[in-house]
Amino acid sequence: MRRLVAAAAVLGCFGTGAAEAQVFRTGVETVRLGVAVVDKAGQPIAALTPDDFVVLEDGRSQQVRLFAPGGASDEERPPLHIGLLFDTSGSMVADLPMARTAAVKFCNLLQRAEDITLVDFDTEVRVARFGQQDFPRFVERLRHRKPDGWTALYDALGVYLDGTISQDGEKILVVYSDGGDTRSTMSYTDALTALKASDVTVYVVGFLDNQGSREKLEQRMRLTRLAESTGGLAFFPGSRQDIDHAYAEVLADVNARYLIGYVSTNQATDGTWRKVDVRLNRPDLKAVRVRARQGYFGLLRQEQGAQRPDPGGGAARKRGS
Repeated sequence: MRRLVAAAAVLGCFGTGAAEAQVFRTGVETVRLGVAVVDKAGQPIAALTPDDFVVLEDGRSQQVRLFAPGGASDEERPPLHIGLLFDTSGSMVADLPMARTAAVKFCNLLQRAEDITLVDFDTEVRVARFGQQDFPRFVERLRHRKPDGWTALYDALGVYLDGTISQDGEKILVVYSDGGDTRSTMSYTDALTALKASDVTVYVVGFLDNQGSREKLEQRMRLTRLAESTGGLAFFPGSRQDIDHAYAEVLADVNARYLIGYVSTNQATDGTWRKVDVRLNRPDLKAVRVRARQGYFGLLRQEQGAQRPDPGGGAARKRGS
């Protein structure tokens, strides 16, 4: 397990506009993808090699230059950074105890993580980062919050994405929420765009049982789209057993993911969206599903040099302690 020397560090203020696509820095611009490969039962498929994958960018084949197999040792993989978006608004009053227990179990089992970033939100958005040695402080902070106020889900997502800019490695975000945003200045469309511009993989644990049928359908669709656009998954548990199944599946998915990197053949610095499609080159494997993020924004050439486009706007976020 990696350890941080520093204790829990509260992040500084961020604006959503800084949610940029992150990559490995290897001397050239390298696109990094986390790739999940599962069979028809949802079980991870192991022991694949770089030659088993085909990566297409805007329909053009790309050469795999970085590769880490699923289940590889910590030394073979980049650092893992875990984020939790935790809804403590008044609408979560019935589900908060179950969500809190699931979040603690999940983080306790994923011991190879470098750190945990907790973003708890209601009317305001609060964020703190904890090293593994500060796990008790993370648990205490999670248990301290009581359900109250409105729901600033999309603002919380923007704040989290801003904080990932300084992180190099795998970034996994687990969202615990009922999905109903009643407070954010950031729109759902902007939140989705900001996610697409990042290299964060999102897993959603949505609590929708206390909503009406029409609202439940809308929130389920929105949360599912947020997760699937990044190559992640969405779960909507109705019981504690369902939650246990959800976080067990997330753990298995995270630990079995392949890491693939390539240098794009498109060297234009125009800031445009590049669609990425990852496939298997294994005709013998039937009914296999491959999940990865759907693309990224290319670099944008400016006077100061090539930079990522600013997908999320520049709205500042008010945050409590």
